[in-house]
Amino acid sequence: MKRKTFSWQLPALIEARLGEKTYGRQRTIYEEKHLLIILHTPPDPETHKREAWVFLRKPNGSLMWNGQDTGEEKLKRLLKIYAGLYDKLDDAEDDAQSAADLLVVLEALAPLNRASTNLANTLQSARDLVPDDPFLIAMRDEAYEVSRNFDLLLSDAKLALDYRTARSAEAQHAKGMEMARAQHKLNLIVAATFPVMAVATVFGMNLFHGFEHIYGAFWMALGMGMAAGVGTIGWVARR
Repeated sequence: MKRKTFSWQLPALIEARLGEKTYGRQRTIYEEKHLLIILHTPPDPETHKREAWVFLRKPNGSLMWNGQDTGEEKLKRLLKIYAGLYDKLDDAEDDAQSAADLLVVLEALAPLNRASTNLANTLQSARDLVPDDPFLIAMRDEAYEVSRNFDLLLSDAKLALDYRTARSAEAQHAKGMEMARAQHKLNLIVAATFPVMAVATVFGMNLFHGFEHIYGAFWMALGMGMAAGVGTIGWVARR
């Protein structure tokens, strides 16, 4: 695939510094008072591919975009696109209810943060090469704000994810401690009752207590046993 060409005449020294297939990374090229600014549109969320927007500042101060006389308008538009994506991800980060939601935000933020940082650095380079252009200064400042916003949002999302992860780990630890305490209580019950049951089983003890002929004694014993069982369950489950 060959690099796109536009309806403008670039100095030979600039052409010599361009590759045949693509315009490459975001950067500036300054030769013979012509400033070529290569910027990228935001990466596609699925493929992370991005399109090159090429700006040419002529010696007379006019700014072109992809061969058209709409450079200033398109550069403003490009920064607005980045700012709009930031607003959407900022809202998504605020609305995130789970770690999975935050992970989706982080996956979208990472490439946008890199792209916006490179965009701001490229416009800073353009401002350094042409220091007396007020439009490039304004665009450089706006690009810096966009890049800074993405960087702060990325940090906030990472902190939020770390917090949720730590809180989940604490909850799991507390649950494990609760289960350990319950297991300890059960061990006490087994330790207290097992020897008696073992002796009763070995010797087959049959004690005469005088309740054999009392009407309803069986149901009374059953009820007391069930009540004792419910009480035991409540004690074991108590925090």
